[in-house]
Amino acid sequence: MSPQLPLENIQFDNYREQPAGVSTAEPEVTIQRRSLIPVLLLLLLAALAVLAAFEMRTAWYSAKPISEYAKTLTWQLQSGPTTQVIYPTAGPFDERHGYTKLPTLLPRLTERGFVVRAQAEFSPAMQSFAAQGFFPPYREKVQSGLFLADCRNETIFDFNYPQRVYRQPQQIPLLVAHSLLFIENRNLLTIPPHANPVMDWPRFVMAAVSQVGKVLAIGGQSAGGSTLATQIEKFRHSPMGLTQNFEDKAIQIISGTIRAYQHGPNTQAVRTRIVQDYLNTVPLSSAPGHGEVHGVGDALYAWFGTDFERANLLLSQPEQADSAAERARYFRQMLSLMIAQRRPSYYLLQGHADLEELTDSHIRLLARAGIIDAGLRDKALNERLTFVRLQPNKAKDEADSRKGINAARLRLGNLLNQSMYDLDRLDLNAHSTLHGDVQQKVSAYLKSLANPNTAAQHGLIGERLLAPTRTADVLYSFTLFEKTADANRVRVQTDSTDQPFDLNEHSKLELGSTAKLRVLSSYLEIIAELHQAFVDELPDSLLTMDIAPNDHITRWAANYMATTVDRSLPAMLEASLERTYSASPAERFFTGGGLQVFNNFNKDEDGKVPTIRQSLQQSHNLPFVRLLRDIVSYASSYQTQGSTSLLLRADNDPKREEYLRKFVDKEGSEFLRRFFRKYQQKPMEQRLETFFDGLKQTPDRLAAVHRYLLPDASFTDFAAFLRTKLPDAATLTNKKLQDMYAQYGPGKFSLPDQGYIAGAHPLELWVLNYLNTHPQATMKEVIEASAEQRQQVYRWLFKTPNRKARDARIRIMLEVEAFTDIHQRWAKLGYPFDHLVPSLGTALGSSGDRPAALAELMGIIQNDGIRLPTIRIDSLHFAAHTPYEVQLGFNASAGERVMRPEVARALKKALGQVVAEGTARRLNGSFVKADGSLFQVGGKTGTGDNRVATQVIRGKTVASTATSRTATFVFYLGDSYFGTLTAFVPGKGADDFSFTSALPLQVLKGMAPILRPYVVKTSPMCQPLSR
Repeated sequence: MSPQLPLENIQFDNYREQPAGVSTAEPEVTIQRRSLIPVLLLLLLAALAVLAAFEMRTAWYSAKPISEYAKTLTWQLQSGPTTQVIYPTAGPFDERHGYTKLPTLLPRLTERGFVVRAQAEFSPAMQSFAAQGFFPPYREKVQSGLFLADCRNETIFDFNYPQRVYRQPQQIPLLVAHSLLFIENRNLLTIPPHANPVMDWPRFVMAAVSQVGKVLAIGGQSAGGSTLATQIEKFRHSPMGLTQNFEDKAIQIISGTIRAYQHGPNTQAVRTRIVQDYLNTVPLSSAPGHGEVHGVGDALYAWFGTDFERANLLLSQPEQADSAAERARYFRQMLSLMIAQRRPSYYLLQGHADLEELTDSHIRLLARAGIIDAGLRDKALNERLTFVRLQPNKAKDEADSRKGINAARLRLGNLLNQSMYDLDRLDLNAHSTLHGDVQQKVSAYLKSLANPNTAAQHGLIGERLLAPTRTADVLYSFTLFEKTADANRVRVQTDSTDQPFDLNEHSKLELGSTAKLRVLSSYLEIIAELHQAFVDELPDSLLTMDIAPNDHITRWAANYMATTVDRSLPAMLEASLERTYSASPAERFFTGGGLQVFNNFNKDEDGKVPTIRQSLQQSHNLPFVRLLRDIVSYASSYQTQGSTSLLLRADNDPKREEYLRKFVDKEGSEFLRRFFRKYQQKPMEQRLETFFDGLKQTPDRLAAVHRYLLPDASFTDFAAFLRTKLPDAATLTNKKLQDMYAQYGPGKFSLPDQGYIAGAHPLELWVLNYLNTHPQATMKEVIEASAEQRQQVYRWLFKTPNRKARDARIRIMLEVEAFTDIHQRWAKLGYPFDHLVPSLGTALGSSGDRPAALAELMGIIQNDGIRLPTIRIDSLHFAAHTPYEVQLGFNASAGERVMRPEVARALKKALGQVVAEGTARRLNGSFVKADGSLFQVGGKTGTGDNRVATQVIRGKTVASTATSRTATFVFYLGDSYFGTLTAFVPGKGADDFSFTSALPLQVLKGMAPILRPYVVKTSPMCQPLSR
């Protein structure tokens, strides 16, 4: 208590200064009182300083209110989508885990059939906090990455990143923790219980002073004020993991403080987790053969090849004589990583000598501070850092076993538009439709067939199969789908290669007679169309219809409907399959702009006149060539709107001129639309590749088209192009090439002549050329710009005096137009490519196909003509247990009817007969039900001898070279399963093989014991996931 002053010395509020002449005693007292004010101010400042120092050290007063505020920053998982969430926009941690990508991923997934089933919703306080740029507080994951489960919820892929971590703070050796704290944050574990671990005030003040000095250009060493907590905030959430300005630093400090007090005012447990999180996630550059390195665990392995568990074991124990040197080596490595984090790319990739020097210096400092003993100091100083270069060399058996997994990952990567590297590091749980157990068994079985003994056990050795010495050269691809209520789900997808390329989904192969299934599908759909058109017509009107001379399908349909008693569609479809076609190969067919000859697989077939049903069963070639010719005629007939066949009417037919006007004005525009849609979203190189891929490639055709589409190309480019495209390019001399370069130069031929020379529709050439010069053109602009060309393309037909030559040209155009119509039919049923080769050889597979696309067609047949979506990924769960959590599921649509159910049933019945008594009969009886009855199996075989003709005489190929050989079986099993199995030999080595579709049939027969328990039962292969 302060001493009392005499009453006369006390100054009151109403005191006034006395006039002059009055006693001067009073001012002396005032001077004495005023001298106390600075003292009191100093005392107040001292008290405030003491209080501030106390608060800075203990956070006694601020801890509780900060903690109370932090508890309001919450989120809750709600059903359905929400807008009450703010995703981060930067930060290495958030980018790696995919949190920054969610604003673009979610709309992308919605467009592709997924719906948001649940999403985290921010509280109002959290929303406001994040809106100001702060980092939302939550317990960030020690590890995360892609987790992929199969349809039974069994793990098939689990990528934890980082791979080597401290899962609990107690696992960290004290030697490691104390060394880290000595270097970066010495008092972290010793400060009072409520202290803020984000702030080390003495270091912060020194850093602030040094920064002020830097701004004022005052000399001195710059000091860093970052604690472990702020460093974690920086390299996880700040843009590029850097502090670029004061605002970044303030955000780190405030965000870190809120995170520290999130679970209460006591921060002791938080501080040990800070040490754990720092060691687990500190960025340490990118190592060759490994990629980005985060955390000391992965860094020890990536940079030094050190076993993380072994290193921690030795560093956690007292020194043992037999492992002292090894322990010192691990300590030196660990310490060097703590130092390297300041400039990781320099120290770990280039500045090894500087890192060694700094590590030596820190070892001495640690010994001086008593962190390590003299023995460890000396041994660690004797060690040197030995950097390793990892080789990403995965064992072949691992690659084989992961084939289906990689297929699922590739599909998921395409779905999310992510590379495999980035995909594996997303915080994502995904459910695949694969059945992991069946997948593994089938993969192992296919791989085992490379062994000649195993191949022999399964009956793969013999005529039209394999030789014992060549079993390892054949690759197999297998896919099995299950038809479910809302979609087709992939249960098995694998092949026997060790390459990431997926033969099933990414190839373009001649799959031989499997194309007959597509031809037959189109044929039966045409029959159904004609049934619909004729069902209400009277017999007399049907018998007197004006039908084009070559339109045999329409004529048959009219006659059938005029004479039959049963006018139902199923009856008509069955009758249409009993139509006969000659199997004779004697005819030369005018197709593809020239004459071609086709052969049957067996000469014994040449004299037969089988029904269409029999031709499918026995896979006769010539009947299907003739059937496709009739389909082309139907597509070009008078009954088909927009057909140029009306131009073949008599010259004096008044309808001819009328048709021409309509065709040029309307149908010319329709062809332009088709071609524009075909090419509009492709870059120039891909457009040209697509066009040339569908072109029958002869020197004159390629030369004419190249000079028209690329008029400015040099002779060198022109010659290189032809030599690349033509297998017999060696026969093209420089003089011949120069002559063609001049002959087909710009302006030498009209657009119709260009189309005639190329064997392509002139308007397709024009669209390609227009897009080359106007790549951003819209459909409307193309239509408007082509008015003159549309007239030009068709008017020439009336200026040719030689009617025979004119009609030959018309027929070429008719075929081109017909194949655009046939392509539309095929595309509706899942055909994967942009065009068909306008040749009857398409009936035998010359236009190419893809196993997965054939399987999709079989799925349409299995589902009574409805095209269901194919699902490989059922559900996605991003960022579980974080504020960014979102759960999505595939919202399968009701499907699209693309085929009449009667047509699908007729096809399924016909395909069943292929197995029962046709080319696939060796499979008959392989799948049996529990009661001993046969399980229904059907399919279509095909053998593709993929060759490039090197010499053709009068339409017949007399010399060729092999590019690959395939044998495929597309099948259904019962009412729920379907798929494909393909045997494949790539390259010129295919010349040494003569296997047929008997090979995949025998492989599937050997696979039957694996599949039978899963497909023959009445219950689904996988139980549906709980929603």
